[in-house]
Order: sequence, then C-alpha cells, then structure tokens
Amino acid sequence: MSPTRPLLVADAPALLYRAFFALPDTITGADGRPVNALLGSLNALLYTIEEYSPRAVVCCFGQESAVYRTEAYPPYHASRPEMPAALREQWGEAPALYEALGFTVLDHPDLEADDLLGALARAETAAGGSTLILTGDRDLFQCASDSVTVLIQRTGGKGPQAVGPDQVREWYGIDPERVPDFIALRGDPSDGLPGAKGIGEKTAADLLRRHGSLEAVLDAAVREKPAVRRALIGQREELLMFKEVATLRGVDVERPPDRPLDREGGAEAARRLGLARLSERLEG
Repeated sequence: MSPTRPLLVADAPALLYRAFFALPDTITGADGRPVNALLGSLNALLYTIEEYSPRAVVCCFGQESAVYRTEAYPPYHASRPEMPAALREQWGEAPALYEALGFTVLDHPDLEADDLLGALARAETAAGGSTLILTGDRDLFQCASDSVTVLIQRTGGKGPQAVGPDQVREWYGIDPERVPDFIALRGDPSDGLPGAKGIGEKTAADLLRRHGSLEAVLDAAVREKPAVRRALIGQREELLMFKEVATLRGVDVERPPDRPLDREGGAEAARRLGLARLSERLEG
C-alpha cells in the first residue's frame, strides 16, 4: 500500500443528496429518468481524485438514522423529509456505478455512513497513512487530525474546502476531539438535537475552553452564571446523551488495498446510464 498517497473516503449519502438538489432534474439518462444525483456525486469524486491522487476511494453508505442514536434519542432525524422518489431510484444505481470506477463501496445495517468514515480514518492512521474525508457534514470535524483532513463541500468556490485541526479551532474555538461536546451544548438542528437551553455557539466554546470536556463543564456548573447553571444542571443527563449521539461509533473495518481509478469500466457504466459526457471525460 502506498505510504504517501492518502485514502479518500466519501460520504455517499451527502454527495447524492447535495447533487440531487443542486442540479436540475432535466439531466436525464438513457431511459429519460433523472441522473442528476449520479452525475453530480461523480463529478465531486472525480474532482477530488484529480486534485489529491488518492491511493484508493471508498464510498460509504449506511442507515439514515443509526440504531444506537434513535434508541438514545428517538427525535433524532425524526423531522427529516422522506427521500424523493427520483433520488431513491438513483440511490439504488449508485453502488454499482461507483464500483465500476474501481471504488470500494461499504454499507452497514445499523450504523450511518459517518460512523464508517470515522472508522476507516482511524484504521488508516493506525497503519501510518493519511485520510481525506469528503462530506457535507460538519459533524465529521471531530475526525480532523494531523493525519485526517475533512474536505467539506461548500456552495461557491471550486471544490471542497480542506479542514484540519487549525481550521476547526478557528471556526469553533475548540479542538476537533471536543466537537461532540460542542454539539451537545450548542445543539444541531439538522439532526434534531436541541442542545442546552439558552447556550449558543460562543458560550459552548467558552465553557469547553475553560473546563475541557462536557463532563467537566457539568461538574463545574454550580460556578457558572445563573442562566447557564440552570441549563447545565437541569439538563445534565440529556446533554450527556446528546454527546453520545454526536460521537461517531467505533466499528472494525479492514484497511482497503490500493485501487486505481478504472476509467474504462467507469466509462462503460456511464454510457449504459446515458451519461455520455461523463463517459467521454473518463475515456479522455
């Protein structure tokens, strides 16, 4: 395995959702059905491959809501709308298309894609390698380290933004490993986590900088201002549960071997789906 080239692990659900809503559904394939999510997700992957020359690509899927998260907090993801039918059709096509390009596809019956992304990054670091995590989910900032860079998709600009530990500290004012603690205090509306009542981003970061962890913040709650003290003491068990929900779950994964981009196989699969320009791009 290459000691210098990074492993690229991709949040397939995030890529597909983003592409589906960013590109018009008038982008259709050979059968006249939309292929905008497939095209957009592959464009994002190919751009990243061209920029970083990874040793292999792993596309991770998983459950919409991990079992351990919904068991801990039933409202988790409860307000998310149902997947559009046109996206669901492309979702089913995506794994075979990714595999045709030489990517490894991983799924899990109980966990979410982000849990697999974190596990792959840990395995690569343990083996002395480095990892790029391509995602639109800032929860993955907890993985940022000297050997792990989060490539966060963004609106505007060319390609994703590279986020390491320094960028996490600049944006949130905390170290990457404290991101679950930060989410527990501040909340995360996209996941349905309300956080501590009356505690926003600045207060959450200040508490963690002064005390070091959510547990330490809670233990020192009696010394905080009245409004903060009431929220921390009154929601102690709930906030600890929010941290558990926000923390990526460990799972054993095998370190993937080096696999080059299969341009020929990808071009053939794209052509079958009616993605003519993508096929031409891969052949060129």
